[in-house]
Amino acid sequence: MPLSATVVGAMLGLSVQLHSNALRKLPLMRHPWEHVLALGLGAVFGNQLVKWEAKVEEDLDKLLQKAKEANERRYIGLPLMLTKISSQVGYRKIGSFPRVVRM
Repeated sequence: MPLSATVVGAMLGLSVQLHSNALRKLPLMRHPWEHVLALGLGAVFGNQLVKWEAKVEEDLDKLLQKAKEANERRYIGLPLMLTKISSQVGYRKIGSFPRVVRM
């Protein structure tokens, strides 16, 4: 994946430089060093984008795991508390989480 990200980023940088020169109606290869610089910056951008995407996915997994643990802690002991509530409220398990329903 890093090789393809590098190549795609480099081509993106080169195409940006070529389009910039074309829009200004300049020769496409006016300053070749600008094209080399655009290739390098595009490659760095592509690699950083892949790293950022992996970090975002890892952070999301951590956040979802914390939310799952918090939900599991929230429902511990709920059936015992429901036995003390009046008979108008019942307890029913829907899926894996207990729910309070009106009878």
